Amino acid sequence: MKELLPAGQIVNTHGIRGEMRVLPWADGPEFLLDFKKVYVDGKEYKVESARVQKTCVLLKLAGVNSIEDATLLREKTVEIARKDAKLEKGTFFVADLVGLSVVDQNGNTIGKLTEVLSMPKNDVYIVNGEKEYLIPAVKEYVKDIRPKDGVMEVVLIEGMESDAN
Repeated sequence: MKELLPAGQIVNTHGIRGEMRVLPWADGPEFLLDFKKVYVDGKEYKVESARVQKTCVLLKLAGVNSIEDATLLREKTVEIARKDAKLEKGTFFVADLVGLSVVDQNGNTIGKLTEVLSMPKNDVYIVNGEKEYLIPAVKEYVKDIRPKDGVMEVVLIEGMESDAN
């Protein structure tokens, strides 16, 4: 498993003192407020301040002290150390789900999880094999997730098969 996980993207600068607007790739922007350090291009930065503004996080990193400094980091990915993240029981990082082998209720492999769509009510897992499936990420359809074993068990119902393939 990767030690650094993508957590968001620096989408713009904010003000003239080096603050940046980060669009988080998490369930909510509050997730990014818990980190004392983040990584950009593999370089570690100490977080001087972080606060939520609408759907983004305004992030001030040590050593990024001007709009010019912040502009150099624009469009870059902000990563976090896996060991620093605290997840609720039963939740997983998207990076740990993508690539899992997905089996149906009969034990048949239907494909690999290739993408996680973040939707208003719940995430949707896209599984590609001989066919493409769109599976809502809810307990009714996702019975077991075992990233260490590389497997996700699901219940398929009519309507989950996509016309994409």
